[in-house]
Amino acid sequence: MKDYVLKATAFDGEVRAYAIKSTNTVEEARERQDTWATASAALGRTITITAMLGVMLKDNAKLTVKLEGNGPIGAVIADANDKGEVRGYVINPHVDFESNAQGKLDVRRAVGGTEGTLSVVKDLGLRNHFTGQVPIVSGEVSEDFTYYLANSEQIPSAVGAGVLVNPDHSILAAGGFIIQMLPGASDETIAKVEKQIEEIAPISQLIQEGKTPEEVLTLLVGEEGKLNILENMPVQFSCPCSKERLSTAISGLGNEEIDAMIKEDHGATATCHFCNEVYTFSIDELRALKSS
Repeated sequence: MKDYVLKATAFDGEVRAYAIKSTNTVEEARERQDTWATASAALGRTITITAMLGVMLKDNAKLTVKLEGNGPIGAVIADANDKGEVRGYVINPHVDFESNAQGKLDVRRAVGGTEGTLSVVKDLGLRNHFTGQVPIVSGEVSEDFTYYLANSEQIPSAVGAGVLVNPDHSILAAGGFIIQMLPGASDETIAKVEKQIEEIAPISQLIQEGKTPEEVLTLLVGEEGKLNILENMPVQFSCPCSKERLSTAISGLGNEEIDAMIKEDHGATATCHFCNEVYTFSIDELRALKSS
């Protein structure tokens, strides 16, 4: 099954809901970053949630997420747009630990507990970007995004994301959901949704069992919620980097810097943080990038 995200409403418009299957997307990120199990879980959860936040945007907008604690993986960075395209990386991909007390990957330890920040920068095509930042409240990622939405964007939300990793470090299952209470939601609706969320199995387990985003959202809102599906959008790992983009960046460095690359390094090599593609420039190519 291909990855996709579902947009829906429930309870006669009192609730907005998103669910995503992101297994293939997270696996591509893992392969490109060569992450170990715990780092894969932290990166996978962040990518999964960032993809859902991305499809909430409109008109070619995009956002960048940075989860930065004091744990050994360093920062987790992801960005996404309104077309379901997402990418991400961690500063230190080779991080793994024994399972925590609950028998799960110890993402909290990798991220660094509750010391650090979660920031979201939205590029809406305007002169200034919207930036929101909150302290990390758990390091488990989902709870941190829940806190961000409630405090920075003033949207009461429940966020869940999970990643299951195979013994060979490949991704077995990944997925997530965001449930948001819209203005005017009744206390009765809120109580019903909270009860459903408490009783549902972990999202990664549901994806592993073959549950679709439609089935996940039905479980989350219950039959009484009367799920109303608005859109089904494909999700994929996508990186817009290219040699042409890097050529423009190198040109912007100026002739003096380019001459230094030619003299000292006899060329240039650049690696994209997100996809790990390597681009090389020969002496002749660098000379062609100099301004006349």
